[in-house]
Amino acid sequence: MFQKKHFIFVIILVMISTTLLAQLPLTKNQKSPFVEVVKNIRESVVNIQVDYEVKTGAGSGLPFDDEFFKFFFPDQFRNPQPKSRQAMQMGSGFIFKRDGNDVFIITNNHVVENGKDGKITVTLADKAKYEAEIVGLDSASDIALIKIEVEKDENVTIASLGNSDEIEIGDWAIAIGNPFGRLGLERTVTVGVISATGRSNLNFGNDSPTFQNYIQTDAAINPGNSGGPLVNIKGEVIGVNAAITSTSGGNMGIGFAIPANLTREVVSDLIIDGKVTRAYLGIYLQEVTSDLRKSFDLDEVAGVLVSQVIEDTPADDAGLKNGDVIIEFDHQKVEDVSKFMLMVAGSDIGKKIPLKIVRKKKEKELTVELTERPSDDVAVNETPSTTEWLGLEVKSLNSDFAKRNEIEEESGVVISGIENNTPAASSNLGIGDVILEINNRSVENMKDYKNIVNEIKDENNDIVLFYVKAKRGGYRFVPVNVE
Repeated sequence: MFQKKHFIFVIILVMISTTLLAQLPLTKNQKSPFVEVVKNIRESVVNIQVDYEVKTGAGSGLPFDDEFFKFFFPDQFRNPQPKSRQAMQMGSGFIFKRDGNDVFIITNNHVVENGKDGKITVTLADKAKYEAEIVGLDSASDIALIKIEVEKDENVTIASLGNSDEIEIGDWAIAIGNPFGRLGLERTVTVGVISATGRSNLNFGNDSPTFQNYIQTDAAINPGNSGGPLVNIKGEVIGVNAAITSTSGGNMGIGFAIPANLTREVVSDLIIDGKVTRAYLGIYLQEVTSDLRKSFDLDEVAGVLVSQVIEDTPADDAGLKNGDVIIEFDHQKVEDVSKFMLMVAGSDIGKKIPLKIVRKKKEKELTVELTERPSDDVAVNETPSTTEWLGLEVKSLNSDFAKRNEIEEESGVVISGIENNTPAASSNLGIGDVILEINNRSVENMKDYKNIVNEIKDENNDIVLFYVKAKRGGYRFVPVNVE
């Protein structure tokens, strides 16, 4: 009886498999349609290797930092030596434009951001290697643009960006990249379908992009595939492979790609300015839940709730208040926080936008004039990083760093990093401290900070006096000896 049932089950499986195979489109040569797709796109995919230095703190240079060695080698403990190690990471990218000898490559910000102070090597399909330079980085979307210079007679394949708004759940999805790059598995192809679109509020750690509108696919995206293209059945790039959700670190059929349309917008800014210019409103938001809908007497669970209005911003000038629910932006319905952020960011700077809000259970209309969004990203062609002054790295109070560290000050700039073996490292300044004054000059924002730094550089002071709100609590003056 068991054997008979087993036989019938096998027959059913064969029939189902045969039916599915018969439904797959085949070429005239009875080959999978993916063969031609891959032939047309595969040569545009590149391997990216980033070599950089990781600073790991300071040490004495002796084998053990204990009291025994301190007694015999006091000078080395008095002047600790900075420690560092060489690191390497690998990823993928694809060629999307050529301008004379310059070849532009799209990849992820997290693949190449360490190359700012390191070396980026690009390997083409023909194994030719080139040193690349960064054109622009955008951590807010996790998109980066790099370029290499090739000979005039060097042929390169250019990938075509498709329209990601046209994709539908169930469409074919083909991922190409360099999984586990150290094993030499270049330009590996995996096939799946579009599992979902518009994925947002995903947490990939401290570097999670601010603007999220991911395509989800079950096409395998393994470590090293980041930055490679996600392609449709026509061979058009519909996304940039970016991340996976996994409990093991490997592919589990849940991969995410940045849509081609968002990528196109970002890259068009990077190639011109080296940075992305976005519009800015100046509010903190939260989703409208079922309970909040009842509390605010809303017709549906839609819109976004304003949890805080930042002073002296377009939102503040327009009269937005904490507790307002924005239900329309520029005559478009507001669905959730992620989509609203994209709506604002993609608007024209200086444009006057009509808002429809719900305040105290009554609808109200406001008009807001958007300004440029403060950016944490430094374009390659902009002024050097502030880490060049005293070893301090600072960020604005609107930055993701400030939000993650729950900085509540309304003015100043926050210390986000301190370089080893610098004047700042020898002082009592700490990461997370908010700088309020420098040499009795008020620091309201990043612009003030940069202006004051430039002034102080010309004064040749031996000591710079900081007034800070310490991360661990309280206000204090901190002198820093300038070397």
